[in-house]
Amino acid sequence: MTVELVEVVRSGFRECVHSGSVVILGADGEPTLALGEVHVPIFPRSTNKPMQAITLLRNGFEPLDDAELAIATASHYGEPDHVALVERLLDRFGFDEKALECPPDLPQEERARAEALAEPRRVYMNCSGKHAAMLATCAVNGWPTEGYLDQAHPLQQAVIATITDLTGEPETDLGIDGCGLPIIPVSLVNLARAFAAMATATPGSPERRVADAIRTNPRVISGTNAPDLLTMQATPGLVCKMGADGVHAGALPDGTAFAYKIADGHDRARIPLTLAILHRMGIEWTAAHAELAAPPVLGGGARVGVIRAIPGVV
Repeated sequence: MTVELVEVVRSGFRECVHSGSVVILGADGEPTLALGEVHVPIFPRSTNKPMQAITLLRNGFEPLDDAELAIATASHYGEPDHVALVERLLDRFGFDEKALECPPDLPQEERARAEALAEPRRVYMNCSGKHAAMLATCAVNGWPTEGYLDQAHPLQQAVIATITDLTGEPETDLGIDGCGLPIIPVSLVNLARAFAAMATATPGSPERRVADAIRTNPRVISGTNAPDLLTMQATPGLVCKMGADGVHAGALPDGTAFAYKIADGHDRARIPLTLAILHRMGIEWTAAHAELAAPPVLGGGARVGVIRAIPGVV
């Protein structure tokens, strides 16, 4: 069963409640908090992207810089700097946008979306950086570039092997993610352990390179005012990655880690819960953390309530 984790309070009235499951790991990899269904596999969605990027490095992909590696892990907002990185990566390996097998989309960031409304494009899709890096890895290895989404493709077999290695999760039936790629079910406790392994890996290893690229380029992996950007800016050393439908995972340099799934997938529960978890993990609380932890509920443009982690639960 899931547990009530986040509440929306308007004018003193508890208007909504978001339930879910959450696990926090100590530096030894064992849970210090486990609420709800933390051993039941879920679809991690884009929280898998750092592990997919590790696969690419293990199989010969060599980015020009950390920003190019970061865009390979991104759920980007389709802003101009994001699109430029994806296009640079495609061009460097001799591909055009048509080679991407993710669906066309519009940017998520408001201003970029307004400018692009006339033409959905594959490079605007939030997963396009990962797809471009996958094409690059196919080119490096001489693998077919058509059909790289297929579960039987050598690239996807390598991804499955890497995620199984990092999470220790038994192989099971796969799903299909929003961008068309296979998605591997992983329990929250093993997802958190994979992030801890990335955060504490040997410098220069594929795992650590991906963690460091995310830490140093939080805007590249997300976008303007995105939850991952705001959380990592407020918390030096944190590596984290959100996934669609209420998934989030992250780790600190000492190997403490977390993962959660909001049952109804609502994004507004994400930042308050993440901040409550970080507080429980012992980070030094700042004004930036306090502000993020309690986003306002508005009425007529004025603050009339709050979205917050339920006190005493996490």
